Amino acid sequence: MNEWLIVGIIVALIFGGSQLPKLARSLGSAKGEFEKGLKDGEAKSGKADEPKAESTES
Repeated sequence: MNEWLIVGIIVALIFGGSQLPKLARSLGSAKGEFEKGLKDGEAKSGKADEPKAESTES
């Protein structure tokens, strides 16, 4: 827990107090886009993994 406190203090010093909300919003947005991309990829790969019905008519 102490490590996260130290990291938080260093980040606050580097980015400043006014920039932290912007940084948090951009990180949250990036996380949301990443999760959306994962879901889209899983949906596409799920469709690709399903066997296609082939016609055996002669």
